[in-house]
Amino acid sequence: MRNQMRLSPLLLILLFALVLPAIGQASNPCFKCHKKQLFKKRFTHQPVADNKCGACHNPHVARYKNLLQHKIATLCFSCHEKSAREFSKGIVHAPVRKGNCTACHDAHASNVSSLLNKRLADSCFSCHKTTPQKFKHPHAPFAKGDCTACHQPHQADNGYLLKEDSDKLCFSCHQKATLQQKHPNFPKQPARCLSCHNPHGSKQKALMRNEMHQPFKQGCKSCHDKKQGTSAAGCLKCHPTIKQKMYATHSHLTSPGDGNSCLECHSPHAGDKKNLLKSSQQVLCRKCHEETYRRKDASPYPHPDAATCSNCHDVHGSSNAAMLKGDGNNVCEQCHKAQGQFTHPVGAKIRDPRTGLAVTCVSCHYPMGTEYKYQLKRNGQKELCMLCHKAY
Repeated sequence: MRNQMRLSPLLLILLFALVLPAIGQASNPCFKCHKKQLFKKRFTHQPVADNKCGACHNPHVARYKNLLQHKIATLCFSCHEKSAREFSKGIVHAPVRKGNCTACHDAHASNVSSLLNKRLADSCFSCHKTTPQKFKHPHAPFAKGDCTACHQPHQADNGYLLKEDSDKLCFSCHQKATLQQKHPNFPKQPARCLSCHNPHGSKQKALMRNEMHQPFKQGCKSCHDKKQGTSAAGCLKCHPTIKQKMYATHSHLTSPGDGNSCLECHSPHAGDKKNLLKSSQQVLCRKCHEETYRRKDASPYPHPDAATCSNCHDVHGSSNAAMLKGDGNNVCEQCHKAQGQFTHPVGAKIRDPRTGLAVTCVSCHYPMGTEYKYQLKRNGQKELCMLCHKAY
């Protein structure tokens, strides 16, 4: 009789496989404090759906906030390994680069696909606050809140995280033949669409940018029919004050692009602001100074206001190092009014023994960011001082 009641090992394994998950779900201690309904939405993260809170959290104590076992990005990429490889290439979106996945995604559950915290456009606008949310004449994808129609949310090979070159994106919806008809006086096949059109929207019809270049208002011939009209020399004929700056020791006159350094940053036709910049300064400067920005992004102590380059640099030309608006003291004193009154002596009478040049703020600080507080070039306890004050 006893032998008849004995269960086979295989049957026991099957019973445990069926019963234990149910017992685990029913007795999950997490939901004694955390309301279970908050984790039940239209889209649920797989570990949550599998009732595996311990996949990310330690129930007792942890080094990381919210009792996480590791940093957020480390946890995410432990499952999303392919994404980790892809997101390390090209131009990487700032939250991804900083490992802040939860800036856009909910780690547990969401009513929006891809576990987004909010509707796609709302997530984007939570950071991109300077981008207008409404236009009199909006671009159709923008009006629908479909940012990913043109942009990659994590990483891309193109500026502005565009999926493709901007013209290719435009031509993927707008037929070239139709565009040619709408540009009857265009000298060749329409191209460089963003030179005239805002891809999000405008107060002008046909998404024309709000500020027109004066010669463009008068017609194309004012520049295109004149010799050197589309060269930098042609631009400087109308902008004499900029021409003087281009003669400075350090300037942006030399261009690696199409031979006209002006057109590297400015549109010759139209722009969103009177300076006719093609984009924000940070995006434009990064095109050439990528390594500088990479160092700043990786630095734990960057200058808190480094997004607007023209605050410190004269963007056309300067006789000061790094195209600064003044020497290393003048620029800093714009904001740091008490600079030099109680700190290390600076100025023309104080010479750096390493170079023989005057000591300035940038002798000790690197505003684009370092590993030390206050953007110091070395540890302020000792190593920094020892660069000049050798121990004998």
